[in-house]
Amino acid sequence: MTEEKQKVLIIDDENSIRQVLKDWLEDEGYTVFLAKDGAEGVRKIREIRPSVVLLDVWMPGELDGIDVLQEAYDKSSSTEIIVMSGHANIETAVRATKLGAWDFVEKPLSIEKILILLKNIHSYQVEKKEKQSLLSLLREDIAMVGNSEKMISLKQMVSRVAPSESWVLISGENGTGKELVAKNVHYLSPRASKTFVEVNCAAIPEDLIESELFGYEKGAFTGATKSKKGKFELASGGTLFLDEIGDMSLATQAKVLRALQEQSFSRVGGEESIKVNLRVIAATNKNLNEEIKAGRFREDLFYRLNVMPLHVPSLIERKEDIPVLVSHFSQQVARNSRVSRKVFSESAMLTLQKHNWPGNIRELKNFIERVYILTPGEIIDVHDLKFAGLNSLDLHDAGDLMSFKEARAQFEKEFLLKKIFENEGNISKTAEKIGLERSYLHRKIKSYDLDLG
Repeated sequence: MTEEKQKVLIIDDENSIRQVLKDWLEDEGYTVFLAKDGAEGVRKIREIRPSVVLLDVWMPGELDGIDVLQEAYDKSSSTEIIVMSGHANIETAVRATKLGAWDFVEKPLSIEKILILLKNIHSYQVEKKEKQSLLSLLREDIAMVGNSEKMISLKQMVSRVAPSESWVLISGENGTGKELVAKNVHYLSPRASKTFVEVNCAAIPEDLIESELFGYEKGAFTGATKSKKGKFELASGGTLFLDEIGDMSLATQAKVLRALQEQSFSRVGGEESIKVNLRVIAATNKNLNEEIKAGRFREDLFYRLNVMPLHVPSLIERKEDIPVLVSHFSQQVARNSRVSRKVFSESAMLTLQKHNWPGNIRELKNFIERVYILTPGEIIDVHDLKFAGLNSLDLHDAGDLMSFKEARAQFEKEFLLKKIFENEGNISKTAEKIGLERSYLHRKIKSYDLDLG
């Protein structure tokens, strides 16, 4: 048994059976409730929400066991029901099962069988709850966050493309969330229960990429002591995500194109042709049309992959999404770090929206995590952002916003905060690094009223 006792409701018109079952189950650690007829049973199912109901089929009154079973599954789908009967027949058992009963047991009852059924139900319910929890976390982790016009358009495209079998080519700058889009396409598709296999084409050395993609046979090369499946084979039935496809060499592109066209390949060092069933999603941060013109990317591979093009906007194109993204990442960091969620002040949020975020979503997410680490308080203000290293003022905007004197002062403040942060708050070390006298640096800190935490 788990720490939380499993609740069992016994619905039977025979008092002796109710009491005997109650005594047995309570001795085993269950919390037991009783109902003497169908109407009382339905009411208690609604009130108690038991894990399991032991239900007699033949009972007097307006509701017999089959009626209760129908009512229970209308009102409480989380409750499992074991049907009991002293007048068992195949027709009743089949009907009960079709209505959703977990099992059908005959009277006189075997407590051993009932205990086994209860344990099986408990294991199933725990596993179901864990899966639902993991699915909720997965949905949160792969959520495409944002309500800007560009993000709404992208979400609509993903929802239309995902249920099909069409191949997808995702474009966008580094850090915009291309992998996230690919996962959404996969998990919203009929292949969601199958594997999602990622290949970072830019991270695999040229001499290893063929064996990584197609696998190899034992003895294919020095060190190949046993056969190994490649990414294509591992992804069969599911989705193969070729990330940064624009960084793949022309020689590898040719081999990949052939495998994609034929949906088959041979392992390195092997002769057997292996058939696969793949949906392919590719992503790139490069302009593949320009790469084709420069002779660095195969035009035929481009058209093979570019069935459904999706473009992920940069963060500077959707700055109105920054507040909701900050909230989303803040919630993730708080949950993963097991700390209280922090609140960003209005001025802090405006400062975040003014920043250009050249590293896109990835930079913003990492910055929020850094702020959590460096800020002990519950409220995040502008000085906390500066201490965490945010240079909120773009120099090219300075002339439009303030005078030269103000711009220089602003630059000095940002520069000093950044350097003090880089030297972990050590004033002497900072002064030495930037070539100032320690006393002069102290005067600057005081004159600018710098908050060093």
